[in-house]
Amino acid sequence: METVDRIKEVLDTIRPFLESDGGDVEFVRFEDGSVYLKLLGACSNCNLSDMTLEGVIQEALTFEIPEVIKVVNIGE
Repeated sequence: METVDRIKEVLDTIRPFLESDGGDVEFVRFEDGSVYLKLLGACSNCNLSDMTLEGVIQEALTFEIPEVIKVVNIGE
């Protein structure tokens, strides 16, 4: 399975958690060890979005996929 497919698979496991708070995440690209995402819905302007990005999404992706070094929110 390619890295991008694995990233999307992990994001799909996180998505219900985000959706329960009215948010979502969109995969944009994977480049040089960085996953570029857009936080959507309630997550896009939540004051805890940095915690969600680093504490939940980045932790899950770096744990599951060694090729992932960091996660970047590209905003809107």
